[in-house]
Amino acid sequence: MAAHDTDPRLVSGQDQPEDDVALDRALRPQTLDDVIGQDKVRENLRILIQAARARGEALDHVLVYGPPGLGKTTLAIVIAHEMGANIRVTSGPAIERAGDLAAILTNLRKNDLLFIDEIHRLNRAVEEILYPAMEDYALDIVIGKGPSARSVRLKLPQITVVGATTRLALLTAPLRARFGATYRVDFYPLDAMEQIVARAARLMNTPIDPPAMTEVARRARGTPRVALRLLKRVRDYAQVKGDGRISLKLAGEALALMEVDLLGLDDLDRRVVRTIIEKFGGGPVGLETIAASISEESDTIMDVVEPYLLQLGFLDRTPRGRTATQRAYEHLGFPYAPPAQPGLL
Repeated sequence: MAAHDTDPRLVSGQDQPEDDVALDRALRPQTLDDVIGQDKVRENLRILIQAARARGEALDHVLVYGPPGLGKTTLAIVIAHEMGANIRVTSGPAIERAGDLAAILTNLRKNDLLFIDEIHRLNRAVEEILYPAMEDYALDIVIGKGPSARSVRLKLPQITVVGATTRLALLTAPLRARFGATYRVDFYPLDAMEQIVARAARLMNTPIDPPAMTEVARRARGTPRVALRLLKRVRDYAQVKGDGRISLKLAGEALALMEVDLLGLDDLDRRVVRTIIEKFGGGPVGLETIAASISEESDTIMDVVEPYLLQLGFLDRTPRGRTATQRAYEHLGFPYAPPAQPGLL
């Protein structure tokens, strides 16, 4: 499974359309005031939006990057709502040909937002169409073939392109240069996650005890999408095994049944760390070797598993490969011995 494909794990930040669409519609914030966490990004966007509205101009192009599930799409929808503009949502893989993007651009109106998720996966031909659209609000098309071919420039309305990516390094330099504002979204602290769970439970009309709310928030990996997914499963468990109210006991039982541990790690996370410790003496070991050892794609480990393990301090990336830290040993119950220093007996 490649990292860009749908990841069926409950704790994955990847989108799961069949499972998440209904939740997204009901629970997604609509204004900057509704957004919880990401304070610096939110305040920067507030200034950007207020200035653009005061001048009566289209918003500058915005690029948002960070791990999946942290609200990049939500921010794009909030920006459109705050600007009073329409939004067209698409993704890099969905725009296969230059003509596809040209058709989208010619159907946009003044001040509309074009949100491109996974923008790093645009192919080069499509990017070439996007450059003048972002810089000059123009669409360059070629009519005819061979010696008789000629280029025609069509005027476009002033629009805003909002791009989202989990792999900033894969964006080409010319594309990155055309975004006027670039923001990183990061994992949410526990207090923000508690607020997100509390708000979601309230909108879902699900009573939840404060300790249970904290338990769900703690195991959600600092990722709102994961928190909403876990809350939905815990709600189901509480309805079947209890009276519908989520207590700490019921929440713990439900999360244990889902094999999500106290830090939010699931079976795949534990297999990655356990493999480094048991098979390779704690490392260092290369990413491709880890992936082959557990029969997973290296992109999946790098994009989906590693960011949270690094956030927890369970892994170190070194020039020679990945190493497991003392915290990882202790969490999985392995005795820890500091790695031998090269050249020392």
